[in-house]
Amino acid sequence: MLLQLDPSQPEPLYRQLRVAIAEAIEKGRFAAGELLPSSRALAADLDLSRNTVNMAYQELMAEGFLESIPRVGYAVNRDLRRYLAKPPPVEETPRIDWQERMGELGDDLPHLEKPAERHSEPYAFVVGEPDVSLFPTRSWMRAMRAAMSPEHAASSLGDRFDTDDPLLVEMLCRHVLPARGISASSEEVLITMGSQNGLYLVSRALLDPKKRVAVEEPGYPDARHIFKRRGARLVPLPVDDQGMTIPANLSRVDLVSVTPSHHYPTNVTLSVGRRQQLLSQAAAQDFIIVEDDYDSEFRYQGRPTPALKALDETGRVVYLGSFSKFLAPGLRLGYVVADVALIARLRDLRRYMLRHPPGLLQRTMGLMIQAGDYVRSIRRSRIALKDKWERTAAAVEHHVPWEVTMPTGGLSLWLPGPDGFDAVAVAANALAEGVVVEDGSVCYLSQPAPRNALRLGFAGTKADAIEPGIEALGSIIRRHL
Repeated sequence: MLLQLDPSQPEPLYRQLRVAIAEAIEKGRFAAGELLPSSRALAADLDLSRNTVNMAYQELMAEGFLESIPRVGYAVNRDLRRYLAKPPPVEETPRIDWQERMGELGDDLPHLEKPAERHSEPYAFVVGEPDVSLFPTRSWMRAMRAAMSPEHAASSLGDRFDTDDPLLVEMLCRHVLPARGISASSEEVLITMGSQNGLYLVSRALLDPKKRVAVEEPGYPDARHIFKRRGARLVPLPVDDQGMTIPANLSRVDLVSVTPSHHYPTNVTLSVGRRQQLLSQAAAQDFIIVEDDYDSEFRYQGRPTPALKALDETGRVVYLGSFSKFLAPGLRLGYVVADVALIARLRDLRRYMLRHPPGLLQRTMGLMIQAGDYVRSIRRSRIALKDKWERTAAAVEHHVPWEVTMPTGGLSLWLPGPDGFDAVAVAANALAEGVVVEDGSVCYLSQPAPRNALRLGFAGTKADAIEPGIEALGSIIRRHL
């Protein structure tokens, strides 16, 4: 508690303390029922004797400000707030106009939103929500304990300035990237606070108001916000069943942003032909490709497609990967793989933003990969998620009143309805009935945005809730149709 007492004043210190605490209670700095510090703790804090603090507390209790809770301490009287007189109105001093000081963001695009009550609903098909029961808690805790051992504590707890944990980078280059067909040296890797942090750094390094960025339509809204706030002009490229369409001439574009493994939000995979076309045009027409390897770990049919970066022979592909999407979004740990010169610039930008991601997280992840637990966890999760994917496919085929093409992988489903179908209204009505789905209009750059697509995430939904939840959704859809 920040209380100002003056020993030079004639008023006794316990009386000064009583007045200061009473004023704090009257001004609402303490909630009704909130515990105050113990007399020992407050005396040590203010350099007073415990008797002084106890005398102040006794007077406050006698006056009704405090109540004594046996074996706990003193708390603000729960019935006090209703009896406190409202202070007389005070003439307000002029406030700073923060909006004027900050200026505009230069970004009028719609934002992704998640219903606040989504976790309490019986059928929560929220995109991007993981199944926390699949998190490898034992493996993670074992690796974290090792990371705090004397052998690793310096790496976990020290300040690395602008460098990354060498163990994590080594494990990434030896065990994670090769699975995506990528060969990279440590100088070509930067650890980030998730793939979105990596995308932000890349945009800071490569974009300005003179640049043009080609984006998928529909596509990832947060990427568009990042590009737009750098002043870049966005050029939408339509997506079909083979991924992003590639026009013959992209020479006026400076950067192409793409999610080739599983397109966000439709989950289609960019075809091999279009990958080759994009790479050839990047070299011939001099633009950069930013590849977000979204949900690449989760493919349930066929062989996984190598990353676009694996086919890159000119160094024009900037690869964004993440540990967060597989393990847990709250970990915020990802990486960028790119040319040495770009990584050096990103490292410099990162240093003055956050120095480096937490050393403990980096060393823990490195040890987990080294022990083989990371790969084993991916396999276990893929088995569980394939079961959910199959349940989702069966339920959608049975209950959704139009034909839906299931993607070969990913953690969500894109449900475009017929012309005239209002997914925005359906999502709102479904939420009122305990079914959480999202409308897809936020994923479009064009305005007015199409309103006929729903987004349905199944990764965080309990397996036995998938069929009844989609049955309930189907009933709501039929009412709207």
